[in-house]
Amino acid sequence: MQPLALLLLGVVNLWHPVDPQNALVIDTTKGRLIVQLEPRLAPSAVARVKRLARMHVYDGLLMWRVVDRPGFNFVQTGDPHNHDGDRSALPDLTAEFSAKVPSSQIRFVRYGRAPEGFLGSIPVGASAVTGTVVAWGAYCDGAMGMGRERGVDTANAEIFFMRGTTRYFDHDYTVVGRILEGLDVIRAAAVGVPPAHPDRMLRVRVLADLPPSQRPSVEVLDTRSPLFDQLVARARRVHGADFSVCDLADPVRP
Repeated sequence: MQPLALLLLGVVNLWHPVDPQNALVIDTTKGRLIVQLEPRLAPSAVARVKRLARMHVYDGLLMWRVVDRPGFNFVQTGDPHNHDGDRSALPDLTAEFSAKVPSSQIRFVRYGRAPEGFLGSIPVGASAVTGTVVAWGAYCDGAMGMGRERGVDTANAEIFFMRGTTRYFDHDYTVVGRILEGLDVIRAAAVGVPPAHPDRMLRVRVLADLPPSQRPSVEVLDTRSPLFDQLVARARRVHGADFSVCDLADPVRP
C-alpha cells in the first residue's frame, strides 16, 4: 500500500476533532451544515452568533436572499423577521474585518507579496509571513460572514454563506467561520430575492450544546500534516500562477 493511502486510512494520526465550543450544527430544509467558527479572527462576532443560536433567534428563519451569479453567489439569512436589515435586541457589533495573530498559527500555502494560508480550517490572507501579522478571512466558497448595513459597525444578527468565491468581500465583511460539511446543502438552496419557495434554517445549535449521543462526529485534517502538503502541491500544479488559498479546503471525515 502506498504512503498516501496509509495516511488516508488514518494509520498515521493526522486528524483532530472539531472544537465543539466553536462549531455550529445547522439543520435546514435541504439538509445539515456543520460550520467551524474561528474566534481568533472575530471573537465578538463568533460570540454573537453562538449567543443568538442559544437564544433560538435563528431557528426557523428563511434563506430569503439566494443569489446565483458568477462571482456573486451566496445565501443570506439570519434576519430575525426575514427582511434585509432586521436586527436582534442586542447592540450592533464593531467591525472585525481583520485581526492580529502570530504568523506561527497560520499554515501558509502562498507566499510573496500576497501571502495566504489557513488559520485552523479557515482560509485567510495575511500582511506578512513572520512575526505578528494582520490576517483577514478569505471569502472562498463555504465561508460564513456577518451581514451589515452601509455602516461598517452595523453587523448584528444577519449571516450569509458563500456558494462560490467572491474575494472582493475580503476586508468589507467579517468572516466568522467556514462550512466543513454541507456545502452541497447551501448550493441546493432555492434561488431568488426572495425565492418563490424559500428554504429555511430549521434549527441552529452550538455543537457543544448537543447531548454527546447526538453530536455529529467530525474530524478535520491537520493543515501542517504531510498529507495536506501533498494536497497543496497538487493544487499548485493544477492552477499554476493562478493558485490561491481558495483552491483548497481542509478535508473532513466522520
